[in-house]
Amino acid sequence: MAKDIKPQFKWISGLCGQFKISVILNFTLFSIASAGHQAAEKSMDSYYFDSSLLRGEKLSPAIIDRFNNPQMIVPGIYKLDIYLNGQFSESTNIELKSDTENNVKPCLTSEVLTRLGVDLNKITGYDGCNAALVSKSVVDINHLRLNLSIPQSLLKRTPRGYVDPNDLDQGSTVAFINYLSNYYHAEYSGDTSNKQNSAFASLNGGINFGLWQYRQQSNINWDKVRGGEFNNLINYFQRPLPSLDSKLVLGQTFTTGQLFSGLSYTGLNLSSDERMLPDSQRGYAPTVRGVANTNAKVSIRQNGREIYQITVPPGPFEISDLYPTSYSGDLYVEVTEADGTISRFTVPYSAVPESLRPGTWRYGLSLGQTRDVGNDAPFADLTFQYGITNAITSNSGFRISDGYQATTLGGVYSNAYGAFGFDTTYSRANLPQQGDVDGWMAHLSYSRTFEPTNTAIYIAGYRYSTAGYRDLGDVLGVRDAQRRGNTWSSTTYQQQSRIEISLNQSLNKYGNIYISGSTQNYRDGRSRDTQLQAGYGNSLPNGISLNVSISKQRLGGYNSRVPAGYDQESSSLPGQVYYATDTTGRKDTITSISISFPLGSGARNSSISSTFTHSETDGAQYQTNLSGFSDQDQTVSYSAGVSHMEKQRETVWNGNIQKRLPSGSLGASASRGNEYWQASANAQGAVVAHSDGITFGPYLGETFALVEAKGAEGAHLMNGQGTVIDQNGYALVPSVTPYRYSSIALNPEGMPSDVELIDGERRVAPIAGAAVRVKFKTRGGYGLLIKATLKDSTTPPIGADALDSEGQIVGMVGQAGLVYVRVQEPGEKIQIRWGESPEESCRLNYHIPKHSTKTITRTTATCI
Repeated sequence: MAKDIKPQFKWISGLCGQFKISVILNFTLFSIASAGHQAAEKSMDSYYFDSSLLRGEKLSPAIIDRFNNPQMIVPGIYKLDIYLNGQFSESTNIELKSDTENNVKPCLTSEVLTRLGVDLNKITGYDGCNAALVSKSVVDINHLRLNLSIPQSLLKRTPRGYVDPNDLDQGSTVAFINYLSNYYHAEYSGDTSNKQNSAFASLNGGINFGLWQYRQQSNINWDKVRGGEFNNLINYFQRPLPSLDSKLVLGQTFTTGQLFSGLSYTGLNLSSDERMLPDSQRGYAPTVRGVANTNAKVSIRQNGREIYQITVPPGPFEISDLYPTSYSGDLYVEVTEADGTISRFTVPYSAVPESLRPGTWRYGLSLGQTRDVGNDAPFADLTFQYGITNAITSNSGFRISDGYQATTLGGVYSNAYGAFGFDTTYSRANLPQQGDVDGWMAHLSYSRTFEPTNTAIYIAGYRYSTAGYRDLGDVLGVRDAQRRGNTWSSTTYQQQSRIEISLNQSLNKYGNIYISGSTQNYRDGRSRDTQLQAGYGNSLPNGISLNVSISKQRLGGYNSRVPAGYDQESSSLPGQVYYATDTTGRKDTITSISISFPLGSGARNSSISSTFTHSETDGAQYQTNLSGFSDQDQTVSYSAGVSHMEKQRETVWNGNIQKRLPSGSLGASASRGNEYWQASANAQGAVVAHSDGITFGPYLGETFALVEAKGAEGAHLMNGQGTVIDQNGYALVPSVTPYRYSSIALNPEGMPSDVELIDGERRVAPIAGAAVRVKFKTRGGYGLLIKATLKDSTTPPIGADALDSEGQIVGMVGQAGLVYVRVQEPGEKIQIRWGESPEESCRLNYHIPKHSTKTITRTTATCI
């Protein structure tokens, strides 16, 4: 019988708002239920309270009936967390109404259903409230939660990850700054006895006001010799344009470098922002089409893993909301009919970064003046990409500047053999002493995963340029070199060809092998540049990890006399000046072997790692480090190690420690070698100025949240890396995903005992760059355990409700007239109600002693 009573008391405790005398009430009602044991035997799964046992009591039969139905809830308006098909949706006020059978059901208004994504046109007989026509609903009053189960057929067809534009939050008006500071000191003895002292501080942040956002990056350098220097690196304004799935940037910014070479410039940029699209519409993934004969299950697998499953009705089906998972890996589609019949087919899936879904497009417009490269010049870029089919994406673009024009055209073609990208770019440039030169650049790329061997070729590319092709950056550099009488050189200037490849081979439980490399040659007398890397890595089940790598590089030098940044083919031009060079380039081969293994387990575990490195130029080097955390919460990390360099015949000891604080982090390091020692200290954090003051935090990403929970000082943010509500009632969530629903929750552990959280979880969907404000409601005040009596010296009935001045249930009467409530101010109105008529209620006249604090106070009161 006791097992039957427990669910009811859990309901009572939740209804009372953490009712502190539930133990007393539990004992009392258990005794009543035991007396009615024969009536309860009518059903093994139910219990029954016989009202005749309370003859002479004031408690109305309607109140007693609430205990005869586990789902019986007092009608009224409750703020509930809505979970739709198992996923948190929102917190909102829901009215709970009684039906004709005295069952309390939620009233779901059309506004609530619309926010949940219900298509109201598909509902017949809906009266603006009846939730039974739409969903199965369960009210969990213990957790103030409403669980809804709505069929997919009644929900609007939206891509997975869709965010209602009405839910987007532009954030609050704030000013913020991220800072990173470092102080460095070194002392040298011996023949070069001296000291070094330097300091550095990086500052980046901005101001948000509505949809407009100002951003800046700057730093301060100081050393004993040169003194202090302030550098302002970037300043710009930006504004999201959600209605266009785009963003606008005004000021100092960069081009993307997708179809043309990247440039820094001052001006305007208007471009697509894929982050505004649902997750299932970002990047590239093909559309899967097929035909089902019955209500069939469609399962899609890639690289041996199931990535999508859905049930489709009979007839043709189309799946266009796959998440992009990788650049390669064919899709294996399995259609299981209702009768068990299975059909299978394959959809080729290979992509390069420029691939787009069918029917989607991407654009970019840049206008302004170049900076930081040669002579500043006005320029304009326009690029456009469009997904034509599953297999074909087109690319096009134009670039115009003073004495320079370029156009590109190409695309991507995918089939069962991989994804092939091909772009051609034509340029025409006016150069000093050479006049107009023009040429072509062709670029071919390839990506493919060979599933039988689990071999992935991520990007393989070949680029070839004719003698007259020029990037705009090189044109501006050559012009500036001519003006200064210098030689211009870059990795792209007069590059003839370039080949690059990146390959990965999985060995399953035996580890992973990778190879990557590139090589390029030039027309200006430089020898070939070549880089090649290969490696093997494996993580064993016992925590031991092993990595082996070898890299070889050769940076080309000039092996003959070359002109001052001009074509050798144009050396007969009048006024051509040659510069004698003796650089022969540099080459090196580096081999590295490292192994690490843990020392114990748990939050405070530490590990040891050892590395051997050999270089043709620097010789052999040995290094061993011990690292880990010193506390259970992993707020203090440390490392200590020793390294030895054979060529220099030097042994260096080093160590560092880092402490993570709620308002930032502090660190220190030191090392000692032959005839020198070094020490440094650093600090990192963020400061946000808002309408209610200043809040400190560890760091801030592009989009962050300012949490307000007045009175909840000491509460922890769930998954907040130790972040707590400060003494002013605020905390910072360093990073929130823009244009996505994110849940922010508080853990009340650590809060003052005289404060209760009214809501502990909120959902937000900020725009990019927003400082979204998330407010949690709390209830503070005096906790009272009142022994209540009526005018005739009797006690109010057990189970009677205690209501505040707003009519919200805040407590319940227990045995001997005891009732627990929390009031904001002394004298706050408390009503006791045990029936529907005015005669079945009264008001508590209580008194709080002057010496009372806001912890639980015992007192007596008469209910009149």
